[in-house]
Amino acid sequence: MKRQAFKMFLKPGCEAEYEKRHNEIWPELRQLLKEAGVGNYSIFWDRDTNILFAYQEVSGDQGSQDLGTTEIVQKWWAYMADIMETKEDNSPVSIPLPQVFFME
Repeated sequence: MKRQAFKMFLKPGCEAEYEKRHNEIWPELRQLLKEAGVGNYSIFWDRDTNILFAYQEVSGDQGSQDLGTTEIVQKWWAYMADIMETKEDNSPVSIPLPQVFFME
């Protein structure tokens, strides 16, 4: 099991909508993530910076940010593009964070 963390950027004033959309995550997207081996997926919001910190555990070869070739992920990115900082293809600006400490 690999642990992955990354940060993304929420647009100011969009925190309630971001949380609402994730509370209503599409069942087909949830299924895709599980089938890809993504679990224990959490996203935290730093209200001082509007940075979103994401953590996930991955048992397969791809994390959530590697599934952008799928139709459902591309639709999700388009759905989220109005409330997050994104690239030209609507994928979120996502910066991987290297692990520097782990304690079991």
